[in-house]
Formats: sequence, structure tokens, C-alpha cells
Amino acid sequence: MILVIDVGNTNITLGLFKDGELTQSWRLSSRVARTEDEIWVFMNMLVRGAHIELGDVVGIALGSVVPSVTTSLLRLINKHLKARLVEVSSDLNLGITIKNVDPHTVGADRICNAVAGFDRYGGPLAIVDFGTATTFDIISKKGEYLGGIIAPGLESTALSLHHLAAKLPMVDLKFPDGVIGRSTEKSMQSGLMYGGADMVEGLLRRLRKEMGKKMRVIATGGLAPALLPELPSVEQIEPTLTLVGLYKIFQKNQ
Repeated sequence: MILVIDVGNTNITLGLFKDGELTQSWRLSSRVARTEDEIWVFMNMLVRGAHIELGDVVGIALGSVVPSVTTSLLRLINKHLKARLVEVSSDLNLGITIKNVDPHTVGADRICNAVAGFDRYGGPLAIVDFGTATTFDIISKKGEYLGGIIAPGLESTALSLHHLAAKLPMVDLKFPDGVIGRSTEKSMQSGLMYGGADMVEGLLRRLRKEMGKKMRVIATGGLAPALLPELPSVEQIEPTLTLVGLYKIFQKNQ
């Protein structure tokens, strides 16, 4: 089995691949400071709940955008897991080329999304990832990563409004009944959800002016399904795109 670990600003997502298929996945918060021993305990609890032993892992792919968690995980892997490790970076064989940007500034999650997205859909392709930030990654027909866009994420924006304005509550990220909010909560939901969807559609229109009308669009990230009804430009949601990218990068570099 191959263990893939995606460390984002909000979650650590773990996945297990067997014979090329993602068979299990779990999430831990990456916002809670934990030692490598604590992470090891949680990982064992999760996988044993699925009747799996981490000792059966023969390879590990790690992609992280949180350096402190990366350090803990590398210590954990070195201490407990005798498996080949591939840590995602732009220096690996990716199957795509990073063009027009400093390769070392591209986050591991965005590299993984680009690798998996181009492998499945080809190019030109735009990948919208609804995470802590809303990111757009653009891949050309030739498999060139051209760069992208980083915009505020819905959860981050909602949290900022709540913290910075004394009377604004935290709200559920779902579409209200109409655009005109009849309460503070509904007004915030309208601005966050309809505003977020229109931001994405507006940026995609601008991208198509640069990339051409044949550019395909896919989405990933936890809030993608909630926004999909208002995103006509998105043809498919790929919830495990980053994990698949980790696995494919491991396969190319084992």
C-alpha cells in the first residue's frame, strides 16, 4: 500500500492507495499543534479503525504547505515507517513543466492538483480549489503549468467578517433562499455564497479570453459541491484530486 499525506493550512488529509485505487481517506486538523508522537497515535487509531496496519505501507508521498507540520511528519516517518518517501517539490519528475513562474514558489498542493488534473483531462485546463484560499491553477495544452490566481477562501472570509465586525455572526456556508437577505445571517450568506460563485465565474471568463474557449474547468476542495449549482463553467468536481496527484507523483519518482 501507498500512504499519501496532504498537509494544508486547515487539514492533514491521509489516503491509502492499493493497486492504484484510493481505498481509504481520513482528515486531521493541521491547526492544532501536535508532536510527531501525537500524530502517530492519531494515524494509528484511524487506520486500525479500517482494519489496516501502517506497517503494511511500502511507500509514502508527502505534500505540505505547513513547514512546522512537515518537520513533525518527517520525524515520524523516519522513526516509525520503513517505507520509501517521496516529498513533493518542483524538482521531481512531474509529467508537467512549470513555466513562467519560479517553480519553488508553487505550493505542493497546487503541483499535485495540476499533475492529476492534466493526467485525466489534458489541457488547456483550469483547476479551481476551494480551500483556505480559493486558488486557480492553469495548465496549457502542452502540459505547462502557467501560473494561477489566489483569492480569498469562503471560510476565511466568513471568519474574518465575524472577527472584525462585532455584530456579525458566524454563518453556515450555504445559499440563502434569495439574493436579498432578510436578516443579518441571510445577508452574509448571500454575499459569501453568491459573491464567491460570481467571483469564480468572472475570473473564469477572463481566463478564457487568455486561454481560449476550449479551456476545460474542474473543481476540488470541500466547498466545491455547495457552490456547484451556481458554477456553470465547472464541468466536474474531483474531491480527491490532490491525493491522486500525490500518488501519481510517487509512481513517477519511486
